[in-house]
Amino acid sequence: MRRRVFEKHSAFLCAGIISLMPSRERTFRTEAIVLRRKDFGEADRILTLFTPELGKIRALAKGIRKPASRKAGHLELYTRSKLLVAKGRDMDIVTQAETVEPYRPLREDLLRSSYGSYCVDLIDKFTPDDYENLPLYDLLARALEWLCESTDLQLTTRYYELQLLGMSGYQLELFRCVVKGEEIVAEDQFFNPAEGGVICPRCGENHPQGGAFPISLNALKVLRFMQNNSYESLRELKLSVTVHQELERVMQRAINFHLERQLKSAEFVRLVRRIG
Repeated sequence: MRRRVFEKHSAFLCAGIISLMPSRERTFRTEAIVLRRKDFGEADRILTLFTPELGKIRALAKGIRKPASRKAGHLELYTRSKLLVAKGRDMDIVTQAETVEPYRPLREDLLRSSYGSYCVDLIDKFTPDDYENLPLYDLLARALEWLCESTDLQLTTRYYELQLLGMSGYQLELFRCVVKGEEIVAEDQFFNPAEGGVICPRCGENHPQGGAFPISLNALKVLRFMQNNSYESLRELKLSVTVHQELERVMQRAINFHLERQLKSAEFVRLVRRIG
């Protein structure tokens, strides 16, 4: 008798617990920017998507390479779209797509396109899968807009790189010597990617670790300004070729240090810039 009562009571409890557990939605809606595309099978593509709520995810777009596909134009590289996604056993599946912003100038100009590809590549390399980061999503969406209209693509990209590093936990120290911690004075300095910032001349000349290189006061002033101001405030800046080169060197060395490699998309930008 006791056993039957116990079994009945246990079954009741289990049923109650199961009823209280939230059901797993079989579909979900999200906005996303397409970071990468890879052909799969005869007509499908595997997409790497950056979303505001779910972070970076991968999903399958079935039949997208067929001429009659309705989703194809909405899932181009660095397009921002609203998606309906079905949860799959091995991989989620994009069932509907509607373009929010196509960033059309990035598709119509090779140089702008190369910078756009580099920006989405950076997000892909700096973000883990399934980790929400709304500020980074907003930064990427705005950066793609900036690249569509910018008259100084290099400066726009340097601003994006600097903000991306900061939001990823690698903010550069541009106001104090990273060796002594003392506030630096208005003069040419050194920069060391491994230390994450500027080094005063006294420490830079005798720094035991390699990798430090000179940075001019003008270039440092621009980096400081970009770190602490909005993108809109950069519009009036006119930089010399020399300062542009310095800024690119600093940011590329810092990024390569954290990624432990140089991105092919960055090399492609420089190639297109040379032939353009």
